Amino acid sequence: MHLLKPVVNDTIGIDDMISWFDQKRLSLASVMRIYLGGYFIYAGINKIIDPVGFLKAIHLYNLLPENPSFFLNGTAIILPWLEIVCGIALLIGWYVRGAATIMAMMLCVFTPAIFLRSLAVMQEQGINFFAVEFDCGCGTGAEVIWFKLCKNFGLFTLAVITALSRSRYFAIEGWLCKRAAASGTCSIAATSSHKSTTTKAAVDPTR
Repeated sequence: MHLLKPVVNDTIGIDDMISWFDQKRLSLASVMRIYLGGYFIYAGINKIIDPVGFLKAIHLYNLLPENPSFFLNGTAIILPWLEIVCGIALLIGWYVRGAATIMAMMLCVFTPAIFLRSLAVMQEQGINFFAVEFDCGCGTGAEVIWFKLCKNFGLFTLAVITALSRSRYFAIEGWLCKRAAASGTCSIAATSSHKSTTTKAAVDPTR
């Protein structure tokens, strides 16, 4: 009679190391997501607090026609709320990829606009580019523009990483994924990783 004895491999192997690094990577991606969401909520609230100042800032970029006024006024009303909604979605981990994609698209539009506006200010005031400072209407007040451009590039990078990441730590999507894991319908990373164990069958030669 053969007796099968399950043997658990407790040694740390390559699978354990990969699992550990994946967990840390996914945790970092979630921190990026939460920071990005909080930043856009903060910026959107500041725009709502000062709608007139935000409207004037948009007008200075000359991106939208003055007539009909619906374009300028509508943008000044909708854009802050869009930032807040997307920020909340990232913060709670709901429709993450869509929210991060919208943020990346907004940054793609406004970052070049800020750069072109800074060149105009540089020519008007006859100052060095690194000395250009103004309120770009981003909800963070007057900033040195070269630093603002670097910050926007960093935010864009975070938005792209968040949109591509499968991490759903501290997210509603992760919670839903755990519920759907049993049926095999979840394709994103769950909120916890499990260590892989290897079992071997040992044959007892005694009968």
